[in-house]
Amino acid sequence: MKAVIQRVSQSSVTIEGEQVANIKTGLLILLGIVDEDTREDIDWLSKKIANLRIFPDENEVMNKSLIDVDGDAIVVSQFTLHASTKKGNRPSYINAAKPDVAIPLYEAFVAKFETDLGKTVGTGEFGADMKVALVNDGPVTIIIDTKDKV
Repeated sequence: MKAVIQRVSQSSVTIEGEQVANIKTGLLILLGIVDEDTREDIDWLSKKIANLRIFPDENEVMNKSLIDVDGDAIVVSQFTLHASTKKGNRPSYINAAKPDVAIPLYEAFVAKFETDLGKTVGTGEFGADMKVALVNDGPVTIIIDTKDKV
């Protein structure tokens, strides 16, 4: 499971002209899933992101988590995070999980993340053509891959 985490001052997701998620201070999380991902990956990644200290404290040091700042989040499924660009100029998405595997894992991640945060998070729609807008605050962008957790 791979996540691109962006600290934002504003973010939204729009599908077919309708805004389905909108936040101010918080995180936009792009989530890529592979067939090998497990419940253990979900639990580890959710806890890691919820407690990641990437928000400024009173001294402007990144020392506070999303929980500490009572921030919001949007989680968007993004299979392109697992693109292979080794050959040619057209990325291959063979490593990304197919919907029958990815959708339940994505939904389980969202549910676990909501539990860890103690609040509802915004989402996109799996497989939809989404327009994702953000104002990256910092900019702060962190990439976490559960395969690198050891």
